[in-house]
Amino acid sequence: MLIQFGQDLGNYLYDVFVAKFDFWLAFGLIAQLLFTARFLVQWISSERAGQSVVPMAFWFFSMGGGFMTLIYGIAKREPVIILGQGLATIIYIRNIMLILKNRGSGSKVEKS
Repeated sequence: MLIQFGQDLGNYLYDVFVAKFDFWLAFGLIAQLLFTARFLVQWISSERAGQSVVPMAFWFFSMGGGFMTLIYGIAKREPVIILGQGLATIIYIRNIMLILKNRGSGSKVEKS
């Protein structure tokens, strides 16, 4: 049973990542890597500061990865991705706008 499960899993992964590999799969994977990079940026910044911080780069990676994922969802006609990333991308852009607006008044990115 365990051997059969391993073979089935291998066949599934081959089918998903190799047999169906095309431009949109590569685009979606890059989008996901960008989106994931935001957590690495936030973690590194927090470790350096010795407390939880949200650097500006976090929002840029969020916006870039989220927008690319939205494009992927539209191209693949995936309503879950379209709804989730459509709203999220608006929120990322608004956060960037607020940070840039408050930079002129001397405010810093909120620490959590």
